[in-house]
Amino acid sequence: MNIEVRPATEFDDVAVLVGPKKPTSNVCFCLSYRIPSTENNRLRGAQRADRVRELCHRDPPPGVIAYLDDEPVGWAAVHPRRDTTFARNRLIPHVDDLDVWSLWCVRVRPGHRKQGISHALIKGAVAQAKRLGAPAIEGYPVDNRGEKVNLTMAYVGTRGLFEAAGFTKAADTRSTLDGFPRVLMRLDLRGAQTEPGEGSDVGTPP
Repeated sequence: MNIEVRPATEFDDVAVLVGPKKPTSNVCFCLSYRIPSTENNRLRGAQRADRVRELCHRDPPPGVIAYLDDEPVGWAAVHPRRDTTFARNRLIPHVDDLDVWSLWCVRVRPGHRKQGISHALIKGAVAQAKRLGAPAIEGYPVDNRGEKVNLTMAYVGTRGLFEAAGFTKAADTRSTLDGFPRVLMRLDLRGAQTEPGEGSDVGTPP
């Protein structure tokens, strides 16, 4: 398989992966953590799509996309924590004063799971954060201890998935999902080198 992870600059590809099935729907598009809750609650239907389209033209874009033979098959949301609702989240602590990035959503398109795409997405998100100067990156997955996680809630990832990408547990949180506690996983990027094949194909889009 040829999995390539690229910055999420193509709105149509983002919409395929995290957009609602009905354009008039007021859910998803992975906005609830990315923009202030008041704005998220206010946006309706096409307004949500327009907001995401605008984010795709920003630097940095709202995340990364995994492509399999040029078909979008996976999405990961990654952005500086200071500009997300995690900046003020009372359930997920701040470990220190570093200007960390947050990686909070990993989704793989149905029909493409169990092909290593989640791992590629995390590596690609790490590479993008490092390229743009992040000193560290965090994730907030469930500590499911090997138990099955409801696919609807699996977007946060699992502790094992993040550990496989080199993250280590930095703190407990007061957040739970699907009955499992969430943990704060951290990867320090200061002085780290991206290994060949580990997300190093994420670069500045043409």
